[in-house]
Amino acid sequence: MRIIAGEYRGRVLKSPASSKTRPTSDRLRETLFNILQSKLDGETRFLDLCAGTGAIGIEALSRGAKFSTFVDKSRRACALIEENLDLLEIPEKHTEIFCDSAEKFIVRQSPAAWDIVFFDPPYQTDYTVFLYEFGENASKLLNKDGILIVEHHAKNVLPDAVGDVRRWRVLKPGETQLSFYERK
Repeated sequence: MRIIAGEYRGRVLKSPASSKTRPTSDRLRETLFNILQSKLDGETRFLDLCAGTGAIGIEALSRGAKFSTFVDKSRRACALIEENLDLLEIPEKHTEIFCDSAEKFIVRQSPAAWDIVFFDPPYQTDYTVFLYEFGENASKLLNKDGILIVEHHAKNVLPDAVGDVRRWRVLKPGETQLSFYERK
């Protein structure tokens, strides 16, 4: 797995030893960040939930985001994220890592909201609890023009609106889909 573009372009990340982590493919990451490029600048705060290797949040930093928060409930994944950040020599002032579930983290979220939130849990996960919790707390979690992106299997149908967020776009490049939500 490698970083596709930006400051760390071409650099290879460490991958997990087990197959429990399903990294977002290079092709899907490239498509995602082509869409997000206009939103990434020196002020962008990015939240990578169910971060796995940290590839999505690191790609955001590579492409110009100011800060990435990584959240994964697996201690092994959190250690792997730390290794990848160290491998690329990304300054600690641009990152933070939390070993927690996405649902618990968004309830205990930090005082600053994010511009982009990426949520990519294992496909068999029930997304409902997270989406409703996020929708109820959207004004605290997302900046005014912030977006939530959910990566999910095509068979997993997500709601068009939940609490204070509504889906405005679905990208269907194959079996994996990206649903884009914004504050109402």
